[in-house]
Parts: sequence; C-alpha cells; structure tokens
Amino acid sequence: MPEFHCDLDQTGAPLRHVWSHTIGSDHARMALRADWREQMRRVREELGVEYVRFHGLLDDDMAILLDEQDTLHYGFHNADLIIDFLREIGMRPFVELSFMPTALASGHTTVFSYRGNVTPPKKLADWDALIDRLLRHWVDRYGLDEVRRWYFEVWNEPNIPSFWTGTQADYFELYRHTATTIKSVDAQLQVGGPATANDEWIADFVAFCRRAKLPCDFVSTHHYPTDAFGKPGEDTEKQLSLATRGILHRRVLDSCAAADTLPVYYTEWCSSSNPFFRLHDEPYAAAFMIKNFLAVADLVQCYSWWTFSDIFAENYFSSVPFHGGFGLLTIGGIAKPTYRAFQMLHRLGRERLRVDGAHVTVDAAVVRAEGVVMVLLSNHAFPEHPIAAEKVTIELACSQPPTGAWLERIDEDHCNPRKLWEALGSPDYPNAEQQHRLHEAALLQREPLRWHAKTGGFSLNIDLPPHAVAAITLHVPNDDSTGETS
Repeated sequence: MPEFHCDLDQTGAPLRHVWSHTIGSDHARMALRADWREQMRRVREELGVEYVRFHGLLDDDMAILLDEQDTLHYGFHNADLIIDFLREIGMRPFVELSFMPTALASGHTTVFSYRGNVTPPKKLADWDALIDRLLRHWVDRYGLDEVRRWYFEVWNEPNIPSFWTGTQADYFELYRHTATTIKSVDAQLQVGGPATANDEWIADFVAFCRRAKLPCDFVSTHHYPTDAFGKPGEDTEKQLSLATRGILHRRVLDSCAAADTLPVYYTEWCSSSNPFFRLHDEPYAAAFMIKNFLAVADLVQCYSWWTFSDIFAENYFSSVPFHGGFGLLTIGGIAKPTYRAFQMLHRLGRERLRVDGAHVTVDAAVVRAEGVVMVLLSNHAFPEHPIAAEKVTIELACSQPPTGAWLERIDEDHCNPRKLWEALGSPDYPNAEQQHRLHEAALLQREPLRWHAKTGGFSLNIDLPPHAVAAITLHVPNDDSTGETS
C-alpha cells in the first residue's frame, strides 16, 4: 500500500509552472478560424497559458511572400491578425520560423496536408531579408519592449528528413544566418534552436554556436515516450510497452546536461507521437501528464504540451469528436481528461514541499499557496506494464489541522467523456442534447473529504484506480480552527 509523508510546516522550494509557459497548436493558418480562437481564449482564461507555438507561419497559405516575375512581394497581414488576437487575450507567440516559402525554396519537398516546404533556401540572403523585414515590421507594430518578450525558434525538427531535406551543417548555417539577422534588429530579441525531435543534436548545436560565437538564448527540443522505439506513430502501444517509466525525466536530465548553462525549452511533448492514439482521449493521458510535468518542473523553463485542441489538420481534419487526437479539447470543445489535469496543475501554488515515500506506479506532490495546500496523486504505468488499484495513505504533519478539504478525481468514472460518447453509440456528430451531456461528463466534481486526526497532524486515505489522478485541496489557515475528523 503506497504511503507518503509530508511536513506542512516546512519551508518548501519554488515550483516552476512549466506547463503554463507555452502550449502547442497545429499550423498558423488555423489561428484565423473562429473556433480555434474561441478555444484558445478558453485555454488562456482557464489554464493560464502564456504562449502558443505552431508550425508554418511562413507557409504559402499565410501569404507571407510571393515571387512574381522575379520580384519578391511581402505580406504580413495574416500573421498580424494572429498576433493581434493573441495580444488581445493576453498571450504571446512562441515563434517557430518555418517552413520555407516557395518563393525562396530550393526544392519541392513538402510535409503535411498543408504542404509546408521543408527544403533549405536557394539563397540565404533572401531568407535573411525575409526575417529582417518581418521582425522590423513587428517591432514597428507592437513595440520593441513587447517583441523582446517573444521567443524565436529556428525551424522545426531539422534532424528528421520529413521536416528538413538538408544536412545538419545546412541547418546550422540556417541558424547562423537567422540568429545573426534577428540580433541585428535588436540584441535583446530571444533566439534559439535546434528544435529537434528526440532530444537530438543539442551538444553539437551548443558547440557550434560557441565555436562560431553565435548568439543563442535558449536550447529547444522535443520528445515523446515512443521516440526511441520505432517510427513515430507506428504500433504506439507496443512501443510504449517497451518504454521505462522514468524515460522522459532521464532524457530531460541528459538534455539539460548537453545544453550546459543554457536554459532548456521543450516546445513539444505528449503521451505519444501518434496523432490517432486512443489513449490521448482517456484518463491514461491525464495520469501520464501529471506525473511527467511534476517530474521535470525543476529542470526546464518550458514543457509545452502538443496540442491544446483537436482543431488540427496535419494529416486530415477529423470531425469525429473522440479520434485519439493530441488536443486537450475535442473539435467541439469538450474537455478531455488531460484538460482537467491541466486545470489541476494550474491551481497549484508555487511552493513545493518535500514528500517522503515512493511507489512503483503512484506519485505524490504537495504544493502550498496562501492558506491552501494541494496534494496531487497520480497512478500511471505505460501499456502492458503492471498497474493496479491502490489504497494510498498520506500522513501530514502540521501545527494546525485543516478547516476544510475536498477531493477531485480523473479516472474511468470521472472526467471521462469518451466513455459516455461510446455508451451513446459513438456518434460522429453528437446532437445538442448529447453534446450537453458530454460537457457535463467532462466536469470536475468536488467531493467532501474526511481526514483522520493524529498527534501532530492528520492522515488521508484515498483509493486510486489505475491510470487515475486525484487532487486533494486542504484549507490550512493559521488559526485555531478544527476540521471534521473520523
């Protein structure tokens, strides 16, 4: 039986909310849609996310650049519309500088349904001119102080041939030109890379920047637990069955070591790299999220979940509400278990207390805010790894007992709208009544919680099913209040 111990009177350590820094989206043009904007506004308000990152800002469907009779015509209106909206709702872009406008491209290889060109530029001077014009335009439009708060990431996953037909040396040269151009606009603008998949190229990239005396404000990379076990998206459950539970934490440690003194930003991660993976819709992904976000919070500056919404068309635009998409929200805005897990994380305070105790599948975190302590539990294992329902005991030492406590759950029977959707016959297009019921099934429900008073503190007992999350909120004021005991 898992047992954890925590002294609520201790001085804790700062907890960085790495989940709230940046969230992933699809490609830039989606941000012109009304439903995308509605969901992004909701994510800002309910989850507190500060930045959003997407592919293809420079793609032809954004009308950034046109070559007409050997004359280049620039157009930044669509990009401005997106950033205007983000600023309106209190967010900012984490700017991924990709893909190659056809007018500049050296080849015709493309990726995804929207055909982002993934070839190097024919002339680096023309690429430099585009970056220079774009950033100077943004500085003029939004002000230098504002644009200094943005992040500029050079390309996306250049270590994968699907995203970059050039070599590593070609990417490094693209980075040299891009970073130099950005810093020529203003030395305090933030630029970084290599934006690689699978935690790769970091040491080589840092060495290259230092050898060439190039600016680099941060290291960015991506990973998924399936990356090391085959081709992305193939046989996902089999790949995960080969993964070890702490694999992402160990990879973050390695990436931070390779980055040396540079801050590390993970600009993509998720429970698998498969865009049609059933478990993305289920409580499994919520438990996976909680465990891994809290495991790396002290190591990186940003750990950006891919993605916030199933309004997503890399392969094709699925209109089925539960099809295993990456998003926290379905295309109709129904909150998946991961969305509710994100809400729990957002409500956490900023002071993390030391917790003693360990278990093979159960993890516990205790975090304090003013007058409130939150205990966050997860029970997670990869598919085909042993996992069972657990009776968890949390022993809490304190000088004052709580004045109130409640419990919220994510598991097979809580915050699991896909289960109801299947019971309704898995309708491709839920009617208004069904949609209402699905929204209701996705809500977090508060349950009053009893505790056991003991000398010098109290204890809590929680039943935790497999692939489940439990959030316990305790009001522990500095007064002589007493709580309900059993």
